[in-house]
Amino acid sequence: MATLLSVNVGLPKDVRWHGRTVHTGAWKCPVDGPRTVRRLNIDGDGQGDLQGHGGEQRAVLVYQTQSYAYWRTFLGRDDLEFGRFGENFTVDGLADDEVCIGDRYRIGEAEFEVTQPRVTCYRVGMRLNEPRMASLLVAHHRPGFYLRVITEGRVQAGDQITRTRTGKGALTVADTDALLYLPGADPAKLRAALRIEALSPGWQQSFQDMSRHLDEPPGPAPAVPGWRGFKQLRVSQVVPETPTVSSFYLQDTDSQRLPPALPGQYLTVRIPREGRPSLVRSYSLSSAPGAAEYRISVKREDRGEASTYLHTHLSRGGVIEAAAPRGTFVLADDHTPVALFSAGIGATPVLAMLHQLARDHSSRPVWWVHTARDPGQHPFAEEARQLLARLPSARAFIYYTAPDLEIAGGPGITHGHMTSGAIRELGIPADAHAYLCGPVGFMSAVTSALRLTGLSSSNIHTEVFGALGAINPGITHPGTGHPHQPPGPQGTGACVTFARSGLTTRWSDRYATLLELAEACDIPTRWSCRTGVCHTCTTPLLTGQVQYTTQPLEDPASGEALPCCSIPTTDVLLDM
Repeated sequence: MATLLSVNVGLPKDVRWHGRTVHTGAWKCPVDGPRTVRRLNIDGDGQGDLQGHGGEQRAVLVYQTQSYAYWRTFLGRDDLEFGRFGENFTVDGLADDEVCIGDRYRIGEAEFEVTQPRVTCYRVGMRLNEPRMASLLVAHHRPGFYLRVITEGRVQAGDQITRTRTGKGALTVADTDALLYLPGADPAKLRAALRIEALSPGWQQSFQDMSRHLDEPPGPAPAVPGWRGFKQLRVSQVVPETPTVSSFYLQDTDSQRLPPALPGQYLTVRIPREGRPSLVRSYSLSSAPGAAEYRISVKREDRGEASTYLHTHLSRGGVIEAAAPRGTFVLADDHTPVALFSAGIGATPVLAMLHQLARDHSSRPVWWVHTARDPGQHPFAEEARQLLARLPSARAFIYYTAPDLEIAGGPGITHGHMTSGAIRELGIPADAHAYLCGPVGFMSAVTSALRLTGLSSSNIHTEVFGALGAINPGITHPGTGHPHQPPGPQGTGACVTFARSGLTTRWSDRYATLLELAEACDIPTRWSCRTGVCHTCTTPLLTGQVQYTTQPLEDPASGEALPCCSIPTTDVLLDM
């Protein structure tokens, strides 16, 4: 019979790590006597990051003394006392390859249900001073698992553990963990996981996402459209759209037809500068998908080095370098209603979507909602009007925000800012897909309003200007948000360019990974495990090659890299 050997608790605290502060509850210590286990945690215990840990589905973390013995031998450590793996219950028995999701156990006065394996998290490696630990737990099939509290009550070391119910599906913790994090997922086990009601909602969603690929017909992987790296494109014409916005039409310098872009994708362009690093920027394609030429429409910003160069130096016949179209902010190919929201120059990607709908003579209900300062600063107004006229179920709503406008209103034209109430009055149905592009504040406000109308988060798609929002679990101060050269002497290695952040710097061996270099530059980063397990940091690698210092458990797709465990071997351009 399994036994509870130790009850371990600890309240969150700030811990210095790699020059930053992490708010974490990973420091657990054994306690004497009984402790009451409540719905969310044990008395005296807490979690620092409630996004990845804690909550009703992850109230209690369990780890086995047999795994302690395994790691003492594998790591050559003799300092692994109970609680060191961040667990609340250290147990004798309950092996990960025997316990199943949905199993229920009585311990002392309380009853529990197994909900999921431990999430891959860098903090277990931080606690053990072993950076590889998150990866090792998965690779060696020893993650540990979480419990949901069915009946609250007191527990203490020495209590016997009795199984009161066997989980449906007979899917072990180790198999569940491998299914998500290791390559070669077994379709039968994946289908079994989808039928386990006790599995936590987060893991259910992950497996639902994976299952969408199960029924795809076998065959060769689709060819990646476009080209690798950068190629030269020639400007065929420059068309002013407003006093500050110009469109640049681009064609292949070899007169070859350009590969079609998906509606909503963008081009990353590189502008060489003599004696200085090239400028790299990304601009949404505003042209119709399948058009013979690409069109990017660029607003000249007062302090925009790249936009100023394009407006003042790039004319008909000029040449720039561009990577192939890319991006996942694209119009879904289905029959649901479509709402296209934009502000200012944010109209560019949704205009390409409008072109697609018009070309298909789509019968889908379409809402075109745009905000501009005034008619003189409203790009593509006539172009959008003509496209909307070709759609039988389209309606347009325009907001002009400049005060004291002396122009007549009209159907669908409002003087003033768009409000949450006005969005609710648009009548957008709950099954619609909404596409938003504009300043961050604009997209945040529209997103909130759309959720109030009944749209789910999965149906609201946003395109962010610049770098994506950071995912840095537990970090209390993620950085300034203003990219800059790394502190200290300039590196002498390969050039590393962060395309979305517009920064180029030299690689230095002071950094263990590209992720660490990005953090030193205050580039917004996205990560969780930092060891190549979770793929949260997956980033398009536009040009160049990287080498993995820790081999990821599953390689990223072609054209992508994992900055958390790689270094550059050539000049690289990362889409971050």
